[in-house]
Amino acid sequence: MRDTGDERDEQQTGQGTSETGDTGRHADEQAAAERRDAGKDAAPDTGDGKQSDLAAADAAEDADGGGDAAGEHDELDAVEDDEPEFGRRTPAWARALVYGAAALALLLVGATVGLVIGRWQSTPVAEEDKPNAVDIGFCQDMSVHHRQAVEMGDIARLRGHSREVRVLGYDISSTQNGQIGRMQGWLTLWDAPAQAPGELMTWMKGGHGGHGTGQHAQSDDVPMPGMATEQEMRKLRRLSGREFDVFFLQLMLRHHQGGTAMAEYAVEHARIPAVRALAQSMLDSQGSEMKVMRAMLEQLGAEPLPF
Repeated sequence: MRDTGDERDEQQTGQGTSETGDTGRHADEQAAAERRDAGKDAAPDTGDGKQSDLAAADAAEDADGGGDAAGEHDELDAVEDDEPEFGRRTPAWARALVYGAAALALLLVGATVGLVIGRWQSTPVAEEDKPNAVDIGFCQDMSVHHRQAVEMGDIARLRGHSREVRVLGYDISSTQNGQIGRMQGWLTLWDAPAQAPGELMTWMKGGHGGHGTGQHAQSDDVPMPGMATEQEMRKLRRLSGREFDVFFLQLMLRHHQGGTAMAEYAVEHARIPAVRALAQSMLDSQGSEMKVMRAMLEQLGAEPLPF
């Protein structure tokens, strides 16, 4: 009996164990199912994580690209900073174009001023208020004289060795170009030719031969005292450096000296007040410029040309 009870107990124990094992397997399967469900629910989160990773990678690439672009920009700036000053200067042809446009503008402005100042002739005027031979001759011949000074000033502005010579050339060129415009404007109002048809300086007592003390004033190579010959102008265009500065100052100083006599004569004998005032302003400005040029020549150890 005892053995039968024992066997029954063992069978009950085995059944209990089997039921317990079935229960454990069921629990494991249920847990696995729950984990699968949880994995499915988390799948979108995982996708977002991938997108976040991709976005982060893109941002990193953008940052690298931006860094490269910034680096290239810095390198370009460095190259530009290292570029010498004269390398960044405007090309000569562009500067010449700008200077030509500026000269034309000054000429037009001067002509406009001359037309405005001489507007009085649009209405009948007294005989004593009409221009005389000195007014007309001075404007015609001084325009010719000024044109060579403008040409020399333009050459010095582009080829001068020192900054002082370049600035002086610019000042002379711009000032005298404007004065040419004024004189030509008056000649237009007076219905007079822009240039004298015959010999120059006949409006002055003594004419061409009555001015200057050196051989240059009597030379047939120049139309008026103080002006440079064609040979001298060619030489000026060829020179450079200190030699250019010296020769330019010598030629321009002599040129101013030659124009002084015409201006003085116009101040005393011109009939139109505006013409006398212009001639006086020439004496004042060119007198100051002659002092400056003499001082510059002395600093360069050079002497003025004879006149």
